[in-house]
Amino acid sequence: MTIQAHLVELERKHKLLENELHEALVHLSTDDLQIVELKRRKLMVKDQIERLKHGSDDTLH
Repeated sequence: MTIQAHLVELERKHKLLENELHEALVHLSTDDLQIVELKRRKLMVKDQIERLKHGSDDTLH
């Protein structure tokens, strides 16, 4: 998988987690631990995206 394809996949996962988190926040019955876990997973994906972007920037120069 190319770096670009991996970035696209991570961005797709990030968007799905964002949507899932939004739905969880809308429903008051959602467990707080589930919300924390979704936020943690979303942040992990965002960090992976940033590392790949910065890593690919370094290889382009």
